Amino acid sequence: MSFEIAENVSLKEFNTFGVDAKAAKFFSFIDEDDLAEFIGSGLSQENVFVLGGGSNVLFAGNFEGLIIHPVNKGIRVLDETEVCTVVEVAAGEVWDDFVNWAVEKRLYGIENLSAIPGSVGAVPVQNIGAYGDEVRNVIKLVKGIEIATGKPVSYLNYECRFGYRDSIFKNELKSKVVITSVIFSLSKIKNLNLNYADLVNYFGNNCNPELSEVREAVCKIRDSKLPDYKLIGNAGSFFKNPVVLKTELEDILCKFPEVRYFDYTTHFVKLAAGWLIDQCGFKGFQKGRAGVHKNQALVLINLGGAEGKEIISLADEVRQKVKDKFGVELEYEVNILP
Repeated sequence: MSFEIAENVSLKEFNTFGVDAKAAKFFSFIDEDDLAEFIGSGLSQENVFVLGGGSNVLFAGNFEGLIIHPVNKGIRVLDETEVCTVVEVAAGEVWDDFVNWAVEKRLYGIENLSAIPGSVGAVPVQNIGAYGDEVRNVIKLVKGIEIATGKPVSYLNYECRFGYRDSIFKNELKSKVVITSVIFSLSKIKNLNLNYADLVNYFGNNCNPELSEVREAVCKIRDSKLPDYKLIGNAGSFFKNPVVLKTELEDILCKFPEVRYFDYTTHFVKLAAGWLIDQCGFKGFQKGRAGVHKNQALVLINLGGAEGKEIISLADEVRQKVKDKFGVELEYEVNILP
């Protein structure tokens, strides 16, 4: 047996909230052979969670199961045409490192997703999105290994069932598949998405910026709004923007004409969850060792030494106040583990 399983491992350095929970067992792999051997040993047949960069997870307490942590690396060009480049990226690669690589190669499609923390393997799980883009727009194939059998599996874009911060990996395949790599199709043709309000305001009359300038803008905007998890523990947006029918919006507008929203589909709109939370007086609010960020009410923070259950308690209070005031149910974007 060439692989090693650690026991009673602190997860403080493996989650951006900085919560000091412990995992009963912890296994990391640097290549797929190690993972296949581990799964073949039968030791993986228990309560399993696949943990990447830990940027979208909150441990409510100690995890009494097995953490599988991908640390495999590699960015490989599979195919190239006049209009696009197909790239396979290992699950353990840092997402923003890959975005930077793509921008340096003048490949378009993920620049609006700059500065999002986490690993590449976690990207399709959450279908990450920002500034008017979602990663599903560039994912071609997701590759992995099935935990029950050790067999390699792959999922085409449509099979991933991507939705708003959602995918099959977050639901039916949760803890059943370890993603080992993701294949992306990136454009060589300049095709920038600058329609998001923050980018419109940033560039002003400059309607044709360089690709590197868009990445720089996104990084600056995020930095001005969101706390650095290395300084203040957080997982970015804690709640999803609630999606409601346009008929429901009409009722809300009657009571709150200033409510912020934007079109989502023909019959649905998204409400700005941060605005809803702010209107309930939570921006900058503190409850024990947990709090709501002073600049962005969507972000819950660890003020220092907070346990997961303290942050969850604050989140529940926020949800209840928003429901009482607006009649709207907030959903967690963060994955909460018992």
